[in-house]
Amino acid sequence: MAEKSRNGAEVIVESLKNHEVEYVFGIPGAKIDGLFNALVDDGPELIVTRHEQNAAFMAAAVGRLTGKPGVVVATSGPGASNLATGLVTATAEGDPVLAIGGQVKRRDLLKLTHQSMNNAALFEPITKYSAEIQDPETISEVLANAYRLAKSSKKGASFISIPQDVVDGLVESASIKPLSDPKIGSASTEDIAYLSQMIQAAELPVLLVGMRASTEKEAKAIRKIVEKTKIPVVETFQAAGVISRELEAHFFGRIGLFRNQPGDMLLKRSDLVIAVGYDPIEYEARNWNAEGDAQIIVIDDTPAEIDQYFQPQRELIGDIAETLNVLLPSIEAKTLSKKAIEYLNVLQEKLVKRDDVKEQVENGLIHPLEVIDTLQTIVTDEMTVTVDVGSHYIWMARHFRSYEPRHLLFSNGMQTLGVALPWAISAALVRPNTQIISVSGDGGFLFSAQDLETAVRKKLNIIHLIWNDGRYNMVEFQEQLKYHRISGVDFGPVDFVKYAEAFGAKGLRANNVDELRTAILTGIETEGPVVIDIPIDYQDNEKLGETILPDQFY
Repeated sequence: MAEKSRNGAEVIVESLKNHEVEYVFGIPGAKIDGLFNALVDDGPELIVTRHEQNAAFMAAAVGRLTGKPGVVVATSGPGASNLATGLVTATAEGDPVLAIGGQVKRRDLLKLTHQSMNNAALFEPITKYSAEIQDPETISEVLANAYRLAKSSKKGASFISIPQDVVDGLVESASIKPLSDPKIGSASTEDIAYLSQMIQAAELPVLLVGMRASTEKEAKAIRKIVEKTKIPVVETFQAAGVISRELEAHFFGRIGLFRNQPGDMLLKRSDLVIAVGYDPIEYEARNWNAEGDAQIIVIDDTPAEIDQYFQPQRELIGDIAETLNVLLPSIEAKTLSKKAIEYLNVLQEKLVKRDDVKEQVENGLIHPLEVIDTLQTIVTDEMTVTVDVGSHYIWMARHFRSYEPRHLLFSNGMQTLGVALPWAISAALVRPNTQIISVSGDGGFLFSAQDLETAVRKKLNIIHLIWNDGRYNMVEFQEQLKYHRISGVDFGPVDFVKYAEAFGAKGLRANNVDELRTAILTGIETEGPVVIDIPIDYQDNEKLGETILPDQFY
């Protein structure tokens, strides 16, 4: 159907609006500025960022929080290449993103001209879809397919490269309206009946819940299963919040990185591991199934990736929530043996005991458990907590409780430094009128701290906690464990209070628990972002990597 002529940029905006995109993150440049004109004139809300990598992180967070692809736009050359870290993280961690990169004019594609490079080839290995548009008339169809692929399982990033003359070129064809998503049913009744029988026959079944089972829909279905069967549950980091407060007695912690958690012990002891939406990139099966003897059944919407340590006895492939809902009436409450119950009680005691805050010496530093305990008493279920990568990431993943899905966010596939603040910015946009808390180390904070200005400009309610020890400590303690020495982890001090104030944010410092509590409460009462510098006591970090089971892998 022909329409009045528009240029390519206007068609992109039409297509984004058709797909109900609310925000576009990015930075303009000469090869893509026509699109920015169209966005400002009649597009989704444009969030201009301070770095393209942060813009990609923000788009990925929108994808993770809403299930719909977040959109990021960058110019040609380094503008596009700066997206790479954000897009590889999104693809690895199942976050749908639509990325649009500017490109030189078509006549210059094969020349060594200013900012000319093979964009599509650069992004092909790290996205689900990577293409360059050569005809303005195909803009809307390429965008529609890229958008759709990004949000289909396994979710991830799509990248579209658009030459400058395609952005400026005339288009007569109508923009494509989004099609309804394909309706995927449950796994087969035969497979569901098989799983029901296996659960009844098992002495100690356990649910291992992963990132693809961590949306609100899947969490609701999992909770019904746990409520009825009383089966114990272990979460990956990205599945944080699947188990509710009411079902906490059946929660046995999170697993990741080191094979030394109560959840690892439970998985080793269990004679039936039901992996729900689990992806090996979260925590390789060679860690939790080092002996290779676990009996595994998979519930997922995508086939499993098989290796020596992950060979499911059966895969129930279909819509995860639908499969669980069909399973529900066919199973009964699980009656565990006295021996199994005693073992679960021991593990619960371990979970509670490890969270105890020990008496600390007054040294101007705050222990990680003190920070977490303080946060735990203030953070409510509707608040979102985003966590960067570093030693604090391990402490938070192990000890901080969350009771709503995707309200405690980790980078668990790529373990990418710098995600916390950009993710917090997106959380504040898509979850307005709630308090957002982001957590980073002093190293990771400066990977993305320039976009503190974006948070200030948008007056976003973000409290950012910096666990400050003057080192890349997650590397440091692992070096110490492996080599009994450290290398290349030290850097100079930064006054983060002054840094925050320079950006127009409120800066605070907390040297003890009382000051920390006061600072967080002050942050909640403050409009706009607040940065809290916390001198941290990492003296117990080497214990994070202690081996409690054989065949430890790093």
